[in-house]
Amino acid sequence: MKIKWLGQAAFLITAENGTRIITDPYEAGMGLNYGEINETADIVTVSHEHFDHNNVAAVKGNPTVIRGAGTIEAKGIKFQGVPSFHDDSGGKERGENTIFCFDVDGARICHLGDLGHQLDDQQAAMLGQVDILLIPVGGTFTVDAEAASQICDKLAPRVVIPMHFRTPRCGLPIADAAKFLEDKKNVSKRDSSEVELTSYNLPASRQIIVLLPAR
Repeated sequence: MKIKWLGQAAFLITAENGTRIITDPYEAGMGLNYGEINETADIVTVSHEHFDHNNVAAVKGNPTVIRGAGTIEAKGIKFQGVPSFHDDSGGKERGENTIFCFDVDGARICHLGDLGHQLDDQQAAMLGQVDILLIPVGGTFTVDAEAASQICDKLAPRVVIPMHFRTPRCGLPIADAAKFLEDKKNVSKRDSSEVELTSYNLPASRQIIVLLPAR
């Protein structure tokens, strides 16, 4: 599969059979200066209804849109939505958030959306074994670097791809990825927005892959 970071929490995941999944498509503006999303997809996941995560209208084609908790199948892929919150006060500040897990080409991907708290044991059990973790690290509106590191330890993914952090094109009041990457081993900073992964070449020990935003 190919995983392309479009910016913020939006990724384009392309399976070997050509199925295209976009996570949390953003709307540019209000401090988010990534370019407009103009990709075509078969499936779109939306973790919550904020402007930088729910711009389904920008996605071309006629995608199946997946929202909320529960298990839904689309294009032969099962998506498991695990309920969580956008803050650490039970959603009182910023509402609910859905974590999505799904298998692509034999690897289990977990997109945490705008998770704002530590995972409890029940949530971790629902997520199961995670191979590739897409995790927010910028703090303020999501978990910060320290909490993100603890979540990585709890889920023990083989690949971690940070998202939702400050970049030259993101002017939101969030941190960059430096604190999260501090003292981490096996960090690969790519000079592109895309990485290709397969279930049989995932690293034996955890690797953090930092991508450049595509837009």
